Amino acid sequence: MKLPIEIGEQAINKVLEQHPRIGEILQKYDIGCVDCGVGICLVKDVVSIHSLGDEAELKIEEEIVAYLNKNSAG
Repeated sequence: MKLPIEIGEQAINKVLEQHPRIGEILQKYDIGCVDCGVGICLVKDVVSIHSLGDEAELKIEEEIVAYLNKNSAG
């Protein structure tokens, strides 16, 4: 996944604390990071770990980037 470095290189549990909406996006694709007890996967690796395929990965990436852009715009 190609995400902004400040998000992509962080552990998912830290990102979800600041951006719960990203957890909602992932749950929509049956990626249960919100409920994971470990949470140390890097955000950029989360989708590939679940082997959903390129198309799903692209959709998730687009949704996360759109959310981040909207959130940073105001």
